[in-house]
Amino acid sequence: MADVLHVAIRDRLGKRECHRLRKTGRIPAVLYGHGEQNVNLSIGAEELHSVLRHGARLVDLKGDVADTALVRGVQWNTYGTDILHVDFARVSAEERVHVSVPLETRGTAAGAHEGGIVELVVHEIEIECPAGSIPDKIEVRVHELHVGHSLKAGEIALPEGVRLLDDPDNIVVHCVGRTLEEEEPVAAAAGEAEEPEVIGRKGKEEEEEEEET
Repeated sequence: MADVLHVAIRDRLGKRECHRLRKTGRIPAVLYGHGEQNVNLSIGAEELHSVLRHGARLVDLKGDVADTALVRGVQWNTYGTDILHVDFARVSAEERVHVSVPLETRGTAAGAHEGGIVELVVHEIEIECPAGSIPDKIEVRVHELHVGHSLKAGEIALPEGVRLLDDPDNIVVHCVGRTLEEEEPVAAAAGEAEEPEVIGRKGKEEEEEEEET
């Protein structure tokens, strides 16, 4: 089930109006696609942030507009903390769409027991799938990955109905050996360290000899 966003049509456009709108706690957006007219919208900032935190791609727009849409673009401020604008594309749940989906490794690689480290080379892949079945993530199982070996995009098990759009020969994860570093000499334990020699200081035997003379 798609997440719901409550939207309102906005008639006033321009940078100044968008700035004023954000100050009221709402985010400007646009809805387009399917050969229909573009519609300028606004959405509550808290509601939008909540939906995006869930990783939602497909949303049901309610309010002044009732439509199913795909989140096509999110514009953030310089610090990546505030949303400035959102693009929505009209879709149907059965319509096949092109999207980027994050990758996540699963399992312990055989190479980890050989002293290796598993590294995710790319963090997302481009796929085609029904808009109503966009996966939140795609798991990459690394159990049989040994040191010096890698997995390519074409070797990832994809959910039913999902088609890979990236080059199947692209390496997505590999297991590399650790770099051996020379160990630093272990410093002598406190109390066991030799007392440093002080230049000009007389030894005990020398002091005793002087007292006897």
